[in-house]
Amino acid sequence: MSRYPNSRNKNFHRNRGPKGLRRNERIKSSQIRVIGPEGTNLGVMEPKKALELAKNVGLDLIEISPQARPPVCRILDFGKYLYEESKKQKDNKQVSNKLKEVKFRVSIDQHDFETKLRRAEQFLYRGNKVKLTLQFKGRENEHKQLGFERVNLAASELGGVSAPDSPAKLVGRQVGIVLSPLPSKKRQLKFSLPEDDMDESIQEDE
Repeated sequence: MSRYPNSRNKNFHRNRGPKGLRRNERIKSSQIRVIGPEGTNLGVMEPKKALELAKNVGLDLIEISPQARPPVCRILDFGKYLYEESKKQKDNKQVSNKLKEVKFRVSIDQHDFETKLRRAEQFLYRGNKVKLTLQFKGRENEHKQLGFERVNLAASELGGVSAPDSPAKLVGRQVGIVLSPLPSKKRQLKFSLPEDDMDESIQEDE
């Protein structure tokens, strides 16, 4: 007998979810990789066997990565899955689209460099996109590679809270790269403390 006898019936014939989402008998791939209710990788198997495992605990088999080879499916309550997906969309809508800018110099010392990183990290942790820029002055134009290295190092150091939209680019006398914040639950601070993220004194670089 199912551990949760009513959990499947509640949503089985309704709430089909996002367009193209496959679950239970609608999963037609010959082999799938299955993730258990607790996030454990159960290995590759036929959908029929995976569906039996899901039924045994009163849950659904949901295809979460159809483009993977083999497709990845998870044993989960369908209603819970829809709730988590809607929450993710809500969190994404709450992210500010304002682009902050943090500027560097080729010759910046380590202390100032970390101060800039801390500022950029707090912008990103609060959900803002950040543009890192480095402008060459005078003889610095002869060493543009150093500018690229500095900007790429900064982007790498901020990897706990962000990911680059594209590689660093040279435009005129300035190297720049735009970073987008990671999903809120994945952001990990390196240069700041969690309580610092609401510091309203932090301002965009002039």
